[in-house]
Amino acid sequence: MPSARGLSEGMTVNEDVAPFTIAFVAGVTLTRWTSAWEDRRPGIPLAFLPGGTAEQAEVLHEGRADVSFVRFPVDGTDLSVIPLYSEVAVVVVPKDHPVSLFETVTLADLAEETITPPTLSPGDAVELVAAGGGVVILPQSIARMHGRKDVVARPVVDAPETRIAIAWLAANTTERVEEFVGIVRGRTAASSRATPTPPAEPKPPREAKPRPKQQSQAQARAAANRRRRSGR
Repeated sequence: MPSARGLSEGMTVNEDVAPFTIAFVAGVTLTRWTSAWEDRRPGIPLAFLPGGTAEQAEVLHEGRADVSFVRFPVDGTDLSVIPLYSEVAVVVVPKDHPVSLFETVTLADLAEETITPPTLSPGDAVELVAAGGGVVILPQSIARMHGRKDVVARPVVDAPETRIAIAWLAANTTERVEEFVGIVRGRTAASSRATPTPPAEPKPPREAKPRPKQQSQAQARAAANRRRRSGR
């Protein structure tokens, strides 16, 4: 569960203040962002809504969450969506599987493998893999969540990566949403959209210095001839 450091340390919270609710799909680690929020907005409690990709946008349209950390693909209708990062796909195989001997694999290496049914949850799929029932390709963070001693995960170098983004209703871009999105994007407490970085002052034009006149080749030869004659 994401950090609730501010609440667990006896922070005084106004019970009349509605919490800021963050929905998130499995594999997303929120701690660094929620910790920054608790430092900047100690009077606004956080609430968390874990869920799957099927409802990652639905929770926003239904008003159950202020923001949602989503995994692509996502239906962006009426949403503001900012991609954050990508993660590689890995294949999970039994510990004694030949694939375990390699550092990385390709999809071609897995062409003859039995893939677990896509209807299984990641946890059930890994359970089936451990029992020798096939292999499964998962985002790296999901595979790490369900890691166990009798399976190993190897990156699949040519499998599509998955992208994680933060999303919210475009019509619900409140000051609190802007503040949290700013934290996620790395905006410091001292920075603000209301105080943009002032434009750099234009530099004064440099004075053009007259170039020395260049002699043509004919003039240079004539001058050289005159010097030779005067030196006789």
